Amino acid sequence: MGTFSVDVEIGDPDGREFIVVNALVDTGAPYTALPESLLQRLRVRPRADRRFRLADGRVVRLPLGVTVMRFMDEEWPVYVIFAPDDSQPLLGATALEAFSLVVDLNEGRLVPADALLL
Repeated sequence: MGTFSVDVEIGDPDGREFIVVNALVDTGAPYTALPESLLQRLRVRPRADRRFRLADGRVVRLPLGVTVMRFMDEEWPVYVIFAPDDSQPLLGATALEAFSLVVDLNEGRLVPADALLL
């Protein structure tokens, strides 16, 4: 489980407008979660409500949408949860997989997973 933060750019669904967000890296979370007001500002629309199990064991139903994420000069569509506005942005395992990134806990950073690309 990662316990550090990184700056990542979150974009509108067309990838025209981006906002830099400092997100907590959590490899134990399968989802990426962003504050609802940020997603609304970028005109990201919920596609469906899905059930999620939170770290404290609670199961909640939250809207799910798709946005464009930019990190290390790459852009990929990423599913995101519309989280409450008081929530810290969270970068989960599915976003890391989209970018083929792994966690370097010694340095507290994300690095390309070159071995996965071979």
